[in-house]
Amino acid sequence: MIISGLVGLRARSEADVPVLHTELHDDVVTASRGDTAAWRPVDVSNGSPFAVKPPVDTAVSFSVVELATGELAGVASVWGIDTHNRSAHLGMTLRPSFRGRGLGYETVRALCLYGFDFLGLHRLQIETLTDNDAMIATAERAGFTREGVLREGGWMLGEFVSDVVYGLLEREYRQL
Repeated sequence: MIISGLVGLRARSEADVPVLHTELHDDVVTASRGDTAAWRPVDVSNGSPFAVKPPVDTAVSFSVVELATGELAGVASVWGIDTHNRSAHLGMTLRPSFRGRGLGYETVRALCLYGFDFLGLHRLQIETLTDNDAMIATAERAGFTREGVLREGGWMLGEFVSDVVYGLLEREYRQL
């Protein structure tokens, strides 16, 4: 388990899937805001987006655990791993009852630890919707630099939305 403050990142287990599916996928608005593909109904037993999958070189998925309680708090991933350019993207979603408690910041810090110390990456990137104040604050608190806005680059729930891009270089991470 990778530990940062209040959270641990561990491998996803089959027992995590129904909880994550119900609380994160079946919440259409939350699921739509966290994915670049259109939401579609999927039965948990027939291909949940949170299903345990075999490892791949371009992405690593984790379950987030609150250390104080041992409870499943959400999901996190390092994705779009580019070993040539030594870069990747970070993503995370917490279950509703775990939001607003500082776990997002600790999750991002744990993902940075994994990306820089385990994978040997040079750059990590976070993209989030421009109205996602919690993730923006988390990225900035974790030392990420705002690099730009992708204006109306995505279609979500009947309208075009903009993303803000944040980046963190390994040397900046080491200085924190």
